[in-house]
Formats: sequence, C-alpha cells, structure tokens
Amino acid sequence: MKLDGSLSAVVTGGASGLGRATATALRELGVKVAIFDFNAANGERVAGEIGATFCQVDVTSDEMVDAGFEKARAANGQERILVNCAGGGGPGGKTVSRNRETGEIIRHKAEDFERVLRLNTVGTFRCITASAAGMLTLDPLSEDGDRGAIVNTGSVAAQDGQIGQVNYSAAKAAIAGMTLTIARDLSSEGIRVNTILPGIMATPPMLSVRERRPAIWESLNASVPFPRRLGHPEEFADLALTMLRNGYFNGQVVRLDGAIRMPPR
Repeated sequence: MKLDGSLSAVVTGGASGLGRATATALRELGVKVAIFDFNAANGERVAGEIGATFCQVDVTSDEMVDAGFEKARAANGQERILVNCAGGGGPGGKTVSRNRETGEIIRHKAEDFERVLRLNTVGTFRCITASAAGMLTLDPLSEDGDRGAIVNTGSVAAQDGQIGQVNYSAAKAAIAGMTLTIARDLSSEGIRVNTILPGIMATPPMLSVRERRPAIWESLNASVPFPRRLGHPEEFADLALTMLRNGYFNGQVVRLDGAIRMPPR
C-alpha cells in the first residue's frame, strides 16, 4: 500500500502519544487523516496543527463511533487505513488480596475489570467492525485485492502482565489474541490486520513521571536492555507505517520494547 494523498485514514486516540505520532507521520506523507479522541480541546488543537479532521469519539459508544466515521468519511472519503490507539488503564489491584491492617479479603471488582476491557478490547473491536464494513465498499487497490489495512495497539502487558494489572493485561492480551482471527475473517475481502505490543513508551503519562519522580524515571530507562531509554512515539508510528505499507504483513503481533521483559512487580 502506497501511503499518499490518495488514501484516507482514521487514527483513534490520535490527540496524544502513540496516536498523535502516527497521525502526524501519515499526514507528512499526504494521507488524509481523521483523529478520533474523547478530549475535544486536545483533539481540535492537534488536528489544526497537523491538518487533520477531528471527531470527538468515545470508543465505548456505538453512537459516537458511528458518528465519528460518518464525519470522517464526509471530510476525507472512505478510509482504507485504521490505526487503533485509543485505550488506557483503570483501577488496578490483585485478583484477590488482603487488607494489610485488618486482614480482610478483598476481591477485584468485576466492574473495574469490565471497564478496562470495554475501553481497550471492545472499543478496538467496535472500531474495526465499523471501519472494515466501510472498506468492503471499496474496489481493490492492487492485483492482490488489497482493500485496506488495520493496526491495533496492545501492550507487552499482554504477555508480561504484572501484579495488580489483571484487567489491563487481560484487555491487551485479548487484542493480541483476536488479531489472527480477524485477519483470517477479513482475508477474503483483502483487509490486513496487525497488532503492535509497545513496551514502556515516552507518552504524556510517562513524561509526567520524569517531572514528578526523576529517580523512578531513571530506573525505568535503566530497565530496558537496549537502548536504555523509553521508546519514542515516533518509533511506534514507524512500525505502524511499515505494517500498513508492506502487503505481506498480516495477522502478526509484534513487540516493540527494546528487549524488555517486565518483572512480576
């Protein structure tokens, strides 16, 4: 897939971090981009800076996702590219734990578990189905029958889940787990699907640690085998673009982590 002004893309979570870096990289190649983000102030500002279309979208809402795709397609035409970066954590905690003072047994709240899955896993799936349904209306780009490509964002927590992050690791593992199945589901329609599992990346939440707790920031950098630093969002964007460009890249889950393997805690 040649990335140029003839193509349109939707990037969820595109107002900051990995999503912003990917939206920016696509715009630099001329691709028409729509940013989906719930933060309207950031979204409008970033869209203005890079020349994209902003759509205020909560990926946990069918109505907002459908309205976002309608607005994006009205502005840029039917997208052939979807990059899912929207997601996040939530209240963590062990599966079952004890209160240190009283010894009370505490169960992880099912609603906290479900909330993180709704945002990450179901939100990603919701956007995939909406985008892929639109891609099916397009003619193939090449003799291979290529209609479009989708890149999802997981996390190394999918494989190296740490103590107290059962909801987040489950949500990201589900994204990794559904990648090959969706790639196979969409193979007859010429739509490729891949997933990136980033390690510790220098996104806004992590950059705030550098300002507030520099010792922890340095320890995080030192925990990465090589290079001894956090990943740059632009490095995520570069891999996402490779997955989009390379027509034989399909059904893959790829770590981007500097060879880190997360310890139990």
